[in-house]
Amino acid sequence: MSKMQKIIGNVEVSKDLVLLLVIGGLYSLSIALSNTFVNVYLWKQSGEFIDLGIYNLSIVIMQPLTFIFAGRLAKKVDRIVVLRLGVIFLAIFFLTVLVIGSSAGEFLVLLGGILGVGYGFYWLAFNVLTFEITEPETRDFFNGFLGIMTSIAGMIGPIIAGYVISRLKNFTGYTTIFSISLFMFAGAVVLSFFFKRRPAVGDYLLKRIINERKRNKNWKLITSAHFFQGVREGTFAFVIGVFVFITTGSELALGKFGLVNSSIAFLTYYFASRIIKKSKRNIFILMGGIFLYLSIFVILFDLTYTKLLIYAVLIAIGYPMLLVPFTSLSYDVMGKCWNVGNARIEYIVVKEIFLNSGRIISILSFIAAVALFDEKQSIPILLSIVGIGHLIIYFFVRNIQLDENKSSEPIEISDPKSLTTSNLTEGESNG
Repeated sequence: MSKMQKIIGNVEVSKDLVLLLVIGGLYSLSIALSNTFVNVYLWKQSGEFIDLGIYNLSIVIMQPLTFIFAGRLAKKVDRIVVLRLGVIFLAIFFLTVLVIGSSAGEFLVLLGGILGVGYGFYWLAFNVLTFEITEPETRDFFNGFLGIMTSIAGMIGPIIAGYVISRLKNFTGYTTIFSISLFMFAGAVVLSFFFKRRPAVGDYLLKRIINERKRNKNWKLITSAHFFQGVREGTFAFVIGVFVFITTGSELALGKFGLVNSSIAFLTYYFASRIIKKSKRNIFILMGGIFLYLSIFVILFDLTYTKLLIYAVLIAIGYPMLLVPFTSLSYDVMGKCWNVGNARIEYIVVKEIFLNSGRIISILSFIAAVALFDEKQSIPILLSIVGIGHLIIYFFVRNIQLDENKSSEPIEISDPKSLTTSNLTEGESNG
């Protein structure tokens, strides 16, 4: 009996399951090490908020487009090919950053586009493979173990990267961290060749699932809610990390910010997943939305590192209150939709389209604000506007009525980050 089998009991553990766990762990640690610091790296080169906006806009435009294409590949070709493409593009991203070095600011659209393509391929494939490779007996173990790895990566990645970057002169630290991320993704590419082939069958019903919003009120409401989730995430995903660096001038301080946020979030998620009951989802979504919106006002005026750390603590409490019930509700809705057994990929793709549409609107608004107005005045106003996105979620989900007598088919979460701490530091998430 293998060591892993001793952990989960007398259950057969496949080689593919172990491979998927290792690849998921490599992804989590690589992103935790590098993702926040890419925006700071670009900021140090140009010092222009509009450049950060263009870079992140490229990501959120290419990500849903890639999801659409990746969904078709997953239904028509091979899931492993899609996963491999995702990891390859993520490796190409870090290789490109290393090659162009101090000229990265001149290739914002290219860099953002490559990263968006990598995210799209990776998460579509990882979702489908999680569903196909795990069994009911191993699924809880897989998701739990992956969550632990992601959480630990979210705690140690930023602080290690911040320490290395702050100790090495000029951009040497960034080169070191990005090289480590490249090495990890290269290793994941090699591991992907050890998977068994998984050819696909079935028609790609994307247009039909988009039109399902006209027939299914719950599906329309939940996709609209995801749009407003994206409205906040689009701008906050990159601006908070840059705020920390501008305020302190230290990458190590940004690493400490991530450590504080992720550590508290890890505990909060643990309790939220056990306290929040199905009957209380809406009230927790409302409470979480209010909490997250009010937390913004801590950092809008007279910004200090202490205020940013307070903000890190507040969102580490607020996000689990919102995301635990909202994510569960989202997949309950999909689980009761038309033909979900054959079209689960399409439902996830459509959800991602609406989520990233919100992000696109948010970042376009950010670019307009810094291009047309004084950024010291326009950015706080913009944050107070787009920051209400999570609160608006409640006004959609409160009208969702689920027929408890109707059977629900299992749907896997397309991005496990949504239920782990790596998504909490708003300066860390874009995928």
